[in-house]
Amino acid sequence: MNKVILRVEALHERKCKKKAMKIVSNIAGIESVSVDMNENKLTLTGEMDAVEVVGKLRKLCHTEILSVGPATATATTTVKQEPKKNNKEPSNLEASIVPIQAYHYYYTSMEENPNACVIF
Repeated sequence: MNKVILRVEALHERKCKKKAMKIVSNIAGIESVSVDMNENKLTLTGEMDAVEVVGKLRKLCHTEILSVGPATATATTTVKQEPKKNNKEPSNLEASIVPIQAYHYYYTSMEENPNACVIF
């Protein structure tokens, strides 16, 4: 059994919270869901793939994984841990490459295709 803590940016709005809960409830393997609206955190417990959950929630709003670990009886208290940041090495999110969409235009002239329709 896993415990996944996510930060979801749109949890402060009632409509977005309702949509996020609907998305999460349709994922197989989730046993319990808790929401902390003050810190925009969503805590999930059960047998699920954290990457799949984040992929579905990112269609709604920006979502990031804060922690993934085994769910235990002593894990009910949340311990806030700050990740160590080293300026020399970028984190996984900073190192990801976003593809840029290039637009290609195709142009044909009268000389290339003499059977083309030309309107003056």
